[in-house]
Amino acid sequence: GLSELRARRDELSGRIRSEEAERGRLQARIATLSRRLSETSESLAGLRSARAHIDRTISEIDTASGKILDNSQTLLDVLKEQMRDLGKVIEP
Repeated sequence: GLSELRARRDELSGRIRSEEAERGRLQARIATLSRRLSETSESLAGLRSARAHIDRTISEIDTASGKILDNSQTLLDVLKEQMRDLGKVIEP
């Protein structure tokens, strides 16, 4: 009986060492993955910020382009009107 208990104890000791080694490997992997997750989160924050800046710039450019087109059309309308008025003045 005693030799069986010792054999069982040795078997359990081997399993314990194996599980402890696996636990250590998993903890190391968790630490590595946690660092990668943190780095990726920081990178994403920077990328999202850059995209938001570009979105704002595009919006500002679109707004400015619209204003330029409106002003150009107004200028053309004024020029056409002045050309008509000039044509009336030239024609007796």
